[in-house]
Amino acid sequence: MKHGRHENRIMDLRYSRQLALPGFGADEQARLAASRVLVIGAGGLGSSVIPSLAAAGVGTIGIVDDDTVELSNLHRQLIHGMADVGRSKVASAVAAVAALNPETTVIAVPERLTAATALELFADFDLVLDGSDNFVTRYLASDAATLTGIPLVWGSVSQYGGQASVAVPGGPGYRDLFPSPPPPGSVLSCEAGGVMPTVVALVGSIMSTEAIKLITGIGAPLTGRVTIVDALTGSFRELSFAKDPTAAPITSLIDYETFCGASTADGITPATLAERTDEFTLLDVREPWEAVLVSLPGSTLIPLGSLSQRLAEIDSSKPVMAYCHHGVRSAGARAILAAAGFDASHLTGGIDAWAVDLDPAMTRY
Repeated sequence: MKHGRHENRIMDLRYSRQLALPGFGADEQARLAASRVLVIGAGGLGSSVIPSLAAAGVGTIGIVDDDTVELSNLHRQLIHGMADVGRSKVASAVAAVAALNPETTVIAVPERLTAATALELFADFDLVLDGSDNFVTRYLASDAATLTGIPLVWGSVSQYGGQASVAVPGGPGYRDLFPSPPPPGSVLSCEAGGVMPTVVALVGSIMSTEAIKLITGIGAPLTGRVTIVDALTGSFRELSFAKDPTAAPITSLIDYETFCGASTADGITPATLAERTDEFTLLDVREPWEAVLVSLPGSTLIPLGSLSQRLAEIDSSKPVMAYCHHGVRSAGARAILAAAGFDASHLTGGIDAWAVDLDPAMTRY
């Protein structure tokens, strides 16, 4: 009995500043302790969300991510440190949660979320937070949450801004706001366009707050509304949206790679390209600063954003092989080139996959 009372006193001290909040008491704290929350991504947004949920007392946190920590992550992914470079992001996050709050159980899923695994994975949780950095995963997470009847908190960041919202069963969701994905490569990734690290923390904090509200029942969830952050002006604005009555119902998961135009069709692996390099015109569609760090010899550099206006600069005497960092922008480049009449393909997995598969000494960023 004494041991139990001692543990209760420790718990009361740990969460005393939450328990002192108006409308937030022992029942709300107990709901957090009993909750099971799945976080998609242990990168920028996940690095803010995961420790916030653990510190607040969420009982079980699932973390799904197949990536490893890179040096360029550390300016914004504060859950990881120098000693974690090269380590699985999930493993690093698990260690961070254990150090912060040993009362939180972590379920590690060191793999990419796919349509084959999403429904079974989601069914084991009460709430999902999507901190992914690509449209393929965002649409997949939205549809999987709809099919499993689980609330979804999502956020995204780009350069100096970001946004966050909540979808609850039966209410307006991600597809009502964005019925179809943007053209591949039209939205700059963090490595291409950059990202203000504090914006990631801002949006992550909003997501964590919404999760706590949904779990405990306090406040009004951000449903049917999107909070938009502009760090350059220091402003926040809100956009309201409603459920689209004409939208087709979500009845099953689909091929999201094809839906988002990010399919690896017409892609060539690093091993294949290495054997046939002389057969292609190599086209680097990254930004100039990325090419300075590392590039394939003999490449022509034309950033994706200006590709349509600079097609005349490309040597079309051979098939064109586009490449980027991870293969997303290059897939968009291949589509642009094909539409313009070029014989084009792209490097599956990008130059990062080339480094992993063929040249571990190559700089990864």
